[in-house]
Amino acid sequence: MDPYIGQIQLFPYNFEPRGWVLCDGRTMQTMQNQALYSLIGITFGGNGTTEFKIPDLRNANPLATTNQMKYYIAIEGLYPMRS
Repeated sequence: MDPYIGQIQLFPYNFEPRGWVLCDGRTMQTMQNQALYSLIGITFGGNGTTEFKIPDLRNANPLATTNQMKYYIAIEGLYPMRS
């Protein structure tokens, strides 16, 4: 099943699965990530014209005793329908 663009999920990986990026607060280019930008805009920062930021969830580890689980955001997949 394809994820929804912008969906955030925990994975026990030490790599970025295809179509996902680590929620580390990085700056993304709006032209290369138009679908994600149209959904989250500058909610997490950015200038709103050429770049935006994804959420930084590196310190939101639900298993505080281990650093194995990490949050990733889908940059590819289904575009969520608004009703």
